[in-house]
Amino acid sequence: MAQPSVILATASYEHTIKFWEAKSGRCYRTLQYADSHINRLEITPDKRFLAAAGNPHIRLFDINSNSTHPVISYDSHTSNVMAVGFHCDGNWMYSGSEDGTVRIWDLRTATCQREYESRAAVNTVVLHPNQKELISGDQNGNIRVWDLAANSCSCELVPEVDTAVRSLTVMWDGSMVVAANNHGTCYVWRLLKGTQTITCFEPLHKLQAHDGYILKCLLSPEFCDPNRYLATASSDHTVKIWNVDGFKLEKTLIGHQRWVWDCVFSVDGAYLITASSDSTARLWTMSTGEAIRVYSAHHKPVVCCALHDGAESAPS
Repeated sequence: MAQPSVILATASYEHTIKFWEAKSGRCYRTLQYADSHINRLEITPDKRFLAAAGNPHIRLFDINSNSTHPVISYDSHTSNVMAVGFHCDGNWMYSGSEDGTVRIWDLRTATCQREYESRAAVNTVVLHPNQKELISGDQNGNIRVWDLAANSCSCELVPEVDTAVRSLTVMWDGSMVVAANNHGTCYVWRLLKGTQTITCFEPLHKLQAHDGYILKCLLSPEFCDPNRYLATASSDHTVKIWNVDGFKLEKTLIGHQRWVWDCVFSVDGAYLITASSDSTARLWTMSTGEAIRVYSAHHKPVVCCALHDGAESAPS
């Protein structure tokens, strides 16, 4: 199978993963995923594989194959896997689960190399751009930094006691981190670092973004020029776009009829893909805030999406 230059995938409660032609909106491949529902999708840096995080496993699928079967399975978690992502060289994967752990996996052998105890259900994990620290957020409201070199928790904070941290996002240059919670609030910190690792979270802003849950927050990528944006997807059916310079509301994306669970920027920051309980995913243009494509082959809530429209990042 020839690899498309843009890889767009969505997953639904109907236990399917669908691949789409981003421009035309045509679904060209469907994978049945009978094992469980899917919580998160992520594409490897080299665009070869798609990771699907379920309950309690992670399955890796070959994007360029017609096979419906996973290439490999990662099976040490004991509950819903809520976060998954990859190191930039593609050699290892990280995950976070409602079983209270953050794990590091050897991508090739499917072995769990490290396990960190969060002591509460983990909802979100992001890899700092330095590729040496993971930041996790959990159901009890804890944010923790896991120093991979020291193999320990190097920093811990609780922005709002007993309020679940639903989503974390880090600026591409490592200068800022945002945490979104169940009260519709985003906490923003400037990340102060020493020679290589984070030393301090300096409070920068508190943003009351939505009245309902924020299910995903996402900072725009490196090549989003000249402005930098924060997208917040909510249970109030909207996605809001905030200018990071002062956190002023730039646009409200209106069109979804139910909760918006996930979002992902295009590599140039000009477009945003969203996934919603209304059974659709949508493509929005940031210049106007309009939905220019609706992806509508699912029959149940679409809870996650993954997009890779950049150049391949070859493993080192």
